Amino acid sequence: MSYDDDKAARHRGPIPGEIPVPHGNFDEDTVTSLQLIENEHYQGPGNDKDEKAIFDHVLRPDDSYDENGTYWADLPFMRRIRFVSRVENDEAKKEFKSFLSMLKKDPLSPVSWYFRNAVLPGAGMGLEGYVLFSIGNVSSLYEKVWPECWKKFEVCNKQWVAAVTYLEIVGIIVGQILVGLIGDAIGRRFGLIQDAAVMFLGLIMLTASWGTTLNGWVICYAWCLFFYSVGVGGEYPMTATSGMERGTNSRRIHSREDRLHRGRKVVLAFMMQGWGQFFNQVFLILLLLIFHHGSGNPPYSKVSAQWTYRVAFAIPAVGTLWLLYYRTYKMPNASKVLQQSKKKAKVTGYDVESLKLCMVHFFPRIVATCFGWFAADVFFYGSKLFQGQFISVISPNNDTLILGWLYNLINIGVSMAGYYLAGLLIDNKLYGRKNMQQMGFLLMFILFVVPAFHYKYYTSPEHITEFQTMYFLSSFFTQFGPNCVTFLVAAEVYPTPIRATAHGLSAACGKMGALLASVLYNYIDIQTKFYFVPWFGLAGMLTTYLFLPDVTGLDLTEQDRRWEYIRQGRGDEYHGIAVHPQHLSVWERFRGVGKQYDPELDYKQKVEEMRREWLEKQKLKATELDSEKTADFVDEEQYSPEMHSYFHRTSPMIVPNTPVDPRGENGTSEKLPDMVLPESAKN
Repeated sequence: MSYDDDKAARHRGPIPGEIPVPHGNFDEDTVTSLQLIENEHYQGPGNDKDEKAIFDHVLRPDDSYDENGTYWADLPFMRRIRFVSRVENDEAKKEFKSFLSMLKKDPLSPVSWYFRNAVLPGAGMGLEGYVLFSIGNVSSLYEKVWPECWKKFEVCNKQWVAAVTYLEIVGIIVGQILVGLIGDAIGRRFGLIQDAAVMFLGLIMLTASWGTTLNGWVICYAWCLFFYSVGVGGEYPMTATSGMERGTNSRRIHSREDRLHRGRKVVLAFMMQGWGQFFNQVFLILLLLIFHHGSGNPPYSKVSAQWTYRVAFAIPAVGTLWLLYYRTYKMPNASKVLQQSKKKAKVTGYDVESLKLCMVHFFPRIVATCFGWFAADVFFYGSKLFQGQFISVISPNNDTLILGWLYNLINIGVSMAGYYLAGLLIDNKLYGRKNMQQMGFLLMFILFVVPAFHYKYYTSPEHITEFQTMYFLSSFFTQFGPNCVTFLVAAEVYPTPIRATAHGLSAACGKMGALLASVLYNYIDIQTKFYFVPWFGLAGMLTTYLFLPDVTGLDLTEQDRRWEYIRQGRGDEYHGIAVHPQHLSVWERFRGVGKQYDPELDYKQKVEEMRREWLEKQKLKATELDSEKTADFVDEEQYSPEMHSYFHRTSPMIVPNTPVDPRGENGTSEKLPDMVLPESAKN
């Protein structure tokens, strides 16, 4: 059968006896003129023993499968613990040796590594964290300096003062949804660049905001903040998706990194938001001391307040301008994975079909990521309830801003510990994303419900220390729990074509929770607020348990592989680990999705997929396509000599002029030549 006949048959339906699989990453139409010929060295189908010897190291990597080829989640409980612990310990030793080697070569190299892998990917989050945290801090300064406007509302409209907070949140929601769509339609790189541009212009507007009256200034300030917040909202889906997809491709080393460290990689970038808050608080304290003649005590002059808040906004403008330059001229191609996905699906622009299919197949996941983020943001705003109460008890007559800002600084330090611990454990298969989020919601529920029903007891001077401790613990478990996990899973549980859209939608629902809290808290007293907040912890924990899958240890390429089947209308023909019960939600298991899992059948499907890709690679070489285009289709390091030999022997049809089987001219069982490394590689 010719290649054209074979292709036509595949489009009519599956060939009897042939395992139906997706056709790989390649555009067949570019090489349709090339005919396949009969393989004169064909030796018949390969046997299982040959396949396992050749493909196990690729299809069953030792970080996920034991020596018998059993997936870690299929192991009995105790063996699973031993296997996961061994892999974790080996990886920790490997990274520690690498760290020592870096120190030996250059003592500052670990700093540069952290800068490349955390600071640069999360720079946008750090800058927006600085500015948005500053909004709340400088609002308390405005109340001290212009009480007739910001507190008593004698010369300013109360609704416009409240609109400062509302427009900030609405702007973020607009940016999250809009840029999420743009990121999937045009590309991650475009979204990242336009985010930096919008944030830079927004900071210039905030720094220079003015009005002929105080009310006019408030209106100008509110709309400038709205404009800036649109850029902030776009940072959420763009930072998560680009950070997650950075370095992800078919190469084994990158797949291993994706499985073992994807969560840490994203959390390190997200953690920059905490560092932004930290530096903002430090700079505000220093600026107020500088412009208020070395004193942090009231009364504060209008001149010192103007200088403090305007310089505070000007500082991140410089960093955002540099970020715009870096993303425009220096940033690697952040859209590569998305481009490959679109080529695979033959899609240009926005993949509407994938969005429709996602709503059908992954709607419970959307419920989990949207409501989980919603509940987490209600708690995030709820944690602010503690601070004002214990400060008023500890220092009832203290009217200085510095005291509140110093407690903020301590709280940020506690939060940073939560960020780092989340990064340490989020990829651990025995704990992972889902357990971390459920435990975080549970502990936050406890930390809020206890003072809610014993409010007077814990706010009394004798027990205010316990109240203060619960405040710091709630901040810790917000980060070492829902805040970090929602940012990660809102992208990774969805396929590449609509990943930014899904993340933006989930993040926008989170800000709806923040908007609910900010509006509702204006109409209820403190103790009622404590009654209101805790139940979102229980609801968030229950939603996470029912609808959120745990994809810890599952690489993105395998999830996208499953999506290829779904998009082709053949989702029930996928049998890989993406439908393993370990990586499905309780709801998905209840609906029977996990029954598709069949590791042996999936193994054969993967071998056949690799055979198709190998044939495409030979066709591309034979037609001498442009090397840059070829690089998008195939990975030169993906096929070992043994794989070439196996496919050459077991493929009935091959490309003309394909090199003879490396094991011998007639396909005999001669031993492959030893692979000798050059001396430079040994060193």
